[in-house]
Amino acid sequence: MIRRIDLIPSSIKLLVLLTYDLLAIFSAFFLAYFIRVGVQGIDISLQEISVFLVVTVFTLTLFYYFDIYSSVVRYFNAKSFLRIQSLLIISTIMFYMAGVAFNAFVPLSVPLIFLVMTSIMIAGARALIGFIVDQHWFAQREGVVIYGASNTGRQLVHALSLGNKYQPLAFIDEKKRYQDRNVLGLKVFDHTKINQLVNKYGQFKVLIAVPEVDPIRLKQILASLEPFALELLIIPNMSDIVSGKRTIDELREVSVDQLLGRQAVKPIPELLSANITNKVVMVSGAGGSIGKELCRQIVQHNPGKLVLLDVSEAFLYEIHQELLELLSDNQNHLVVEPLIGNVQNGMLMSHIFNKYKVQTIYHAAAYKHVPMVEHNVIAGITNNVLGTYEIAQAAIYCEVETFVLISTDKAVRPTNVMGATKRLAELVLQALAKKDHSTRFVMVRFGNVLGSSGSVVPLFKKQIKNGGPITITHPEIIRYFMTIPEAAQLVLQAGAMGTGGDVFVLDMGKPVKIVDLAYKMTHLMGLTIRDEKNLEGDIAIKYTGLRPGEKLYEELLIGNQPKKTFHKRILKANEFSLFWPDVAKMITQLTDAMRDEDVSKIKALLKDFPLEYQPNLINEKTETVRAADSKGDVKEEVKKEVLMVT
Repeated sequence: MIRRIDLIPSSIKLLVLLTYDLLAIFSAFFLAYFIRVGVQGIDISLQEISVFLVVTVFTLTLFYYFDIYSSVVRYFNAKSFLRIQSLLIISTIMFYMAGVAFNAFVPLSVPLIFLVMTSIMIAGARALIGFIVDQHWFAQREGVVIYGASNTGRQLVHALSLGNKYQPLAFIDEKKRYQDRNVLGLKVFDHTKINQLVNKYGQFKVLIAVPEVDPIRLKQILASLEPFALELLIIPNMSDIVSGKRTIDELREVSVDQLLGRQAVKPIPELLSANITNKVVMVSGAGGSIGKELCRQIVQHNPGKLVLLDVSEAFLYEIHQELLELLSDNQNHLVVEPLIGNVQNGMLMSHIFNKYKVQTIYHAAAYKHVPMVEHNVIAGITNNVLGTYEIAQAAIYCEVETFVLISTDKAVRPTNVMGATKRLAELVLQALAKKDHSTRFVMVRFGNVLGSSGSVVPLFKKQIKNGGPITITHPEIIRYFMTIPEAAQLVLQAGAMGTGGDVFVLDMGKPVKIVDLAYKMTHLMGLTIRDEKNLEGDIAIKYTGLRPGEKLYEELLIGNQPKKTFHKRILKANEFSLFWPDVAKMITQLTDAMRDEDVSKIKALLKDFPLEYQPNLINEKTETVRAADSKGDVKEEVKKEVLMVT
């Protein structure tokens, strides 16, 4: 209700208040005479009418001059009351003086009664409105526009009408049969006329009431709304609404992965279950972003037992409790074993594998933050290389069937220590795969995942909520992104494909320019970026410069001619590998340098090893990328450079 009043033009509000005050003065004037002389004694002559006109004009002029009409009535307070009361006292004095001047019949009691009546009708009425609003008799509701005038949108309007948070203003719908008509008293606008709605209502939230929409269609809807910097909310899944887990008005924020989303590829059930169903599965780094999602998906495929391993007690507790709740809701009696341990302890790993008869390992434990590893070189190598070596040796010794390493695109021609350690970890497993044993080693390499620890998405979200600035290292930097659930699902399937020593890469889709991502995230939250085109924007962007070892763009392949697999989003890389004696020699050299805490020597060794590690490499393709991106699309140029199928 209040939102609708706010939308009334100021000129109309002024006219309404002037009209009301005029009627109040008129009523108070004649009631004062009625109370004083009674109905029989009232004899209004031209003199009394002249007094009335003088008092009315004088009072309204006073109110206008002292900004009574520029005040918001619903915020009327004691200070406002005293101001109006003071002006009414002055008007009362003018009443008496005008009576004397016009020689009108104005007994002394009439102006006093007039003062009481105008105080009640003018100051009292305003005070009553302020009190009602303060007591939330009419809740102040935020204006929203609902995208979708079909059954779901109408249900949402009914649900919102029972609450006190949102006030529906209009519908947006693409169906011609709804457009320019009224549904439940709300006008339906074409989706191409959002600008008209913004001009009419100002800023508002958009509630997307399109049930069970596929990711591609949702991406199109969001892309059409995003440039207007309107905060977007979406209804819960219909399955949750039907089951009673959620109500239709339990709105949630639109996530960036929905804005950047792509059509999901139906998984191949045989691949998902091959290494999991009825097997004892262990996830190392189970408390990390990828580790957690692997656990969530693994429990859906009926493992015999799930072993969670993490060095962090807090992260381990968090995922263990989440899985217990999930299993309880589904009446699943799966045994989940949470174990605190470090993969660098080979004896502990062997003990765990023997005790629980582990058959499949998903090795997600790693230090993956580029700047942190850059400043903690020895720790990075100890965990990412030696830790992988220790857990892999234990797996061979205990005859674990399958070992899947979660690798990264930063392992390809690395320019930072983290990437070099992950590429060396790949070489370790490739070399071990060539030895005579029964463990099958598989490596899966992919890029950034939305929302993971260290991802720009949660960082940007925090910075936007804090009012900015958003920090970006370089205006031309681009990255490939994938959602955590899709990455985990593809990892599970790729792990079932390998025959031993295979390196698989995941199709990451189209590259995303990080500065564009910042703009989109800001707009999704109903704010705008402050730049040369919009000096009044809400959030600034600050460029901090590329960090040590950071590339403008990442790659997923080293060699040429990747092989297709029978899953359209998984490719098999044709990568260089070594035999174990060569890898063992590298590990020995690294271990000696680490024992001496000689970081310079460690970096020199990494450069000498066949990792293509170039820490001082300047990206020679910056200008090429910038030129290719002049129209906002770097897909073709980057595809040529990184040999990525998109």
